[in-house]
Amino acid sequence: MISVRDKFQELLRELFQFDCADLDFGIYRIMNHKRDVVDNFITRDLSRWVDEELAKGSLAEQSQAAKELKELRQKVLDALGEDALDAEGTLAKQYQQTKAGKEYLAAQEKAKSTRGREALEASIYNHLWSFFNRYYQDGDFISKRRYSKKEHYAIPYNGEEVTLYWANHDQYYIKTGEYFTDYTWKAPNGVTVHFKIKAANVEQGNIKGEKRFFVPCVDESKWDADSKTLTIYFEYRPLNAQETISYGSKNQQENINDAACEKIPAKLSPKNAADALAALGAEKQIKDDTITYLAHHLRQYTKRNTADFFIHKDLKGFLSRELDFYLKNEVLNLEEVEHAGEDIAQSWFQLMRIIKNIGLRIIEFLYQIEEFQKMLWEKRKFITDVGYCITVGNIFEAFYIEIAACEAQWKEWKELFHIDEEATNLFTAGKSKKERRIMFLKEHPTLVLDTKHFDNDFTDRLLASFDDLDEMTDGLLVHSENMQTINLIKDKINGCVSNIFIDPPYNTGDDGFLYKDSYESSSWLAMVSDRIKLGVNLLQEDGVFLASIGDEEQELLSTFLRNCYGKDNFFANLIWEKKKKGSFLSGKIAKMKDYILCVSKNSNCFNGLIGEINTEEETYPCVNAENTLDIRVIPAGIKSKYRKKNHTLKKGSTISAGNMSLVLKSDFVIKDSILAQELIIEGNWRYSQNSMNDYAEKGELYITQDLYLRRIVNEPRYKRMKDLLLRLGEVNEQSFKDYDLSNLDKYGWGTNEDANDELHQILGEQYAASYPKPSKLLTLLLAASRHTSGYWFDYFAGSGTTGHAIINMNRADGVRRKFILVEMADYFNTVLLPRIKKVTFSPEWENGKPKHGATKEEAKRSPRIIKYINLESYEDALNNISFETEGGQQAMQFDDYLLQYMLKWDARKSETLLNVEKLAKPFDYQLNIQRDGETRKQKVNLAETFSYLIGLNVQSRNAYEDKGRYYLVYRGTTRAGQKVVVIWRETQNWKQADYERDRDFIARQKLTEGADEIFVNGDSYIPAAKALETIFKAKMFSPVEG
Repeated sequence: MISVRDKFQELLRELFQFDCADLDFGIYRIMNHKRDVVDNFITRDLSRWVDEELAKGSLAEQSQAAKELKELRQKVLDALGEDALDAEGTLAKQYQQTKAGKEYLAAQEKAKSTRGREALEASIYNHLWSFFNRYYQDGDFISKRRYSKKEHYAIPYNGEEVTLYWANHDQYYIKTGEYFTDYTWKAPNGVTVHFKIKAANVEQGNIKGEKRFFVPCVDESKWDADSKTLTIYFEYRPLNAQETISYGSKNQQENINDAACEKIPAKLSPKNAADALAALGAEKQIKDDTITYLAHHLRQYTKRNTADFFIHKDLKGFLSRELDFYLKNEVLNLEEVEHAGEDIAQSWFQLMRIIKNIGLRIIEFLYQIEEFQKMLWEKRKFITDVGYCITVGNIFEAFYIEIAACEAQWKEWKELFHIDEEATNLFTAGKSKKERRIMFLKEHPTLVLDTKHFDNDFTDRLLASFDDLDEMTDGLLVHSENMQTINLIKDKINGCVSNIFIDPPYNTGDDGFLYKDSYESSSWLAMVSDRIKLGVNLLQEDGVFLASIGDEEQELLSTFLRNCYGKDNFFANLIWEKKKKGSFLSGKIAKMKDYILCVSKNSNCFNGLIGEINTEEETYPCVNAENTLDIRVIPAGIKSKYRKKNHTLKKGSTISAGNMSLVLKSDFVIKDSILAQELIIEGNWRYSQNSMNDYAEKGELYITQDLYLRRIVNEPRYKRMKDLLLRLGEVNEQSFKDYDLSNLDKYGWGTNEDANDELHQILGEQYAASYPKPSKLLTLLLAASRHTSGYWFDYFAGSGTTGHAIINMNRADGVRRKFILVEMADYFNTVLLPRIKKVTFSPEWENGKPKHGATKEEAKRSPRIIKYINLESYEDALNNISFETEGGQQAMQFDDYLLQYMLKWDARKSETLLNVEKLAKPFDYQLNIQRDGETRKQKVNLAETFSYLIGLNVQSRNAYEDKGRYYLVYRGTTRAGQKVVVIWRETQNWKQADYERDRDFIARQKLTEGADEIFVNGDSYIPAAKALETIFKAKMFSPVEG
């Protein structure tokens, strides 16, 4: 039977993931760093600590008393015989006055309520096991579900009327995929084995393709004997016809793995790859099963990764509080302590201190590992790719010759826009191909140029041609996890976002949202709550947040929003009729609606959602029977429509109509259809005296045919939006193109079917999105806030409907609204970006082709520049961690090294953590980046990353050259109004003369003229310039707010 100490040691090995000790990538590389020291702690130090603690104080006395009692028991039995003691240790009455009997009874009294050393040790390990086992499951620290009526958790509560709590409220949701991309493990003989995806068969758009499998490319395995590295490539794809026959219809991945275990070693040469063969064939013990390393890791690689969903925001605080609660409620038994006496009570408290001290030591180390992961999650991610989509009508014609010669760009235009620039007509006859193309560019100003098709020199010159680059940029598209994006760009857009619309996963079970088993809703709320709080913080004071949600989590999300932002700010729960008809496959009821939850940033500043604007002239009576009587003075000079041009009523007369009457307090004199003198009159007035004076001055007051007063209304009148968004409106049009920004209900709000049709018409293919939204719905929703400036932000962008809606709105009313879209999925490149390019080129599409080009007015109101960027992912950050350990640290022990310095210090030179030593070559800074299922070295864009981190609104981006030296200079302003210049250049191996030349060149070019603040990478002799490394590092690792 396993001892309690061994049982606890096994739990610790699980917490520290010893079963993954041979893995060498991502989080496992972090867990494995210094694993030998951790193993020493578990197997040696832990027992030593317990032994040392039990040798002190009251517990030592307890152990000694129990030991002495045991020895005296044996002495009694030897001296007095077997009948002296019964089974419970009670001494027979006839022996109690003997010397041995007296000694035994004294020892028994002393040892009363004590426990022997083995029992005390078992109690310590049992309690430690019970405590830590409560909070760990498959790589995550989480409060496990408990079914005991006695044992409960304590949740924080501060006396609120209603509180909302979920199992992982204090954790980041970090899950972004079900499967590993790259997977590395080390065999016992030192061989490193890489599993790599070679060419994933990526689904087009977001359609669900056939079931896909990890299929090894056996013939392409590579063995490097010098580095002892074996690389095995896989494709992630559906099976072909022959493979379907070979692997059967059931357990296909298992059958593929079994075949691979035979085929992969068979392709290696016993002579040249003996070490590789030994590594693959080495055996590993998994519980009661013996399996080869290759078979084990194939199984791990190809199965769903169901671990590592969360990172705790404060694991140390959480576990420390829970440990205190556990000790007070489940270790300290007050009733037993009360009856045990002072000495025994002291031993209880000592036992608690031992459990707490050892528990806190373990918590401290677990915290260091979790905190390192948290640091990697929260750190601002590098921008890895930057591209610009620019409508050619906004490009100087001097660039047209180069654009005409770029075959890659014309190839994309033909595929996206179905253009035919080669066609000849009366005007192009006799022209060369280049001349025809230049003419075509001039005739189609909304053609969208993508800088990815051009070299760096062209892009530098093109971007330098814009006087205010950020002002010209109407859209930003970000391919990234949304929380990473918000953290990177927040300093640039904070307080400038007028509208947020998000359409997160609905948690239906089939919408792609990954959740931890038994924690479906809490996983979802952990994901969405952080992202909502970060987003709402960016809104301007009169900004509005809109979230689309289904039945599954509507109640939970509504409660969260109401608790977080208050009842006044959570002002509406709109119901959208999303379908034309229900499904025959629906369960208990056909679901026809979605919800759109509405939150204002500040209810005192927000003017509400407007559904209709009336601009036609109307007249309103100046009296209202329900109002109280009051006196008004009407200035002379207002017009009269009374039938008599000249008319007088004496003071005291009454003018009556229905249940209202006006009493004259002065003579009422009309001459030539004009009020001849000031009129004092008593009535049930609708308007104040000041308002009446204002209306009279504007000529908006007149006397009616029955001698009453009315007001002419010319300014727009606003009606609030209705909370039912019906698919059909007053006009009963169903097209997603039919809408009216002045009357949002007039044409209805569209349906999911409209959205599918819309995507089909634009992209030419049927993309089966789970929860599509028609652009009309978004156009009308966003129009309802009546904002005309700021950013419209959607960080669950999907297919890009929000960007499409903003483009529609801008074309409709000529306002320059800017949009930011964030999407993590692969269809960013296959759906979202192509859609935005297409709707920029033309407003109407059919079967993937434009119905017509943009009109002159539409072209003028179309996006000018749309920027798109890719970010480093959390997985990229994990995979770019490298550890350096100095020799003197090898001898350090668990306490003085691991707990405080292990991870951050040893990883300090990792590129993902901004290795400042490498900023001497800023244009060659590289990371290993996963893209399209492959990992490759890729340069990152430090200049763009830094600009976002300091919140720089970029006015100009210029490249310069000084005799082979390349300079990249950003000029702009911060949110505080500071004029900033940022200068990038390569400074590796520079000497004094190089810095002097650098200073002189910058002075001649006047690059820093007018700047309040100058940043430069590395050292410099430039007057007033600051090295940017310190602020770069500080901004990258600043605390996350929200």
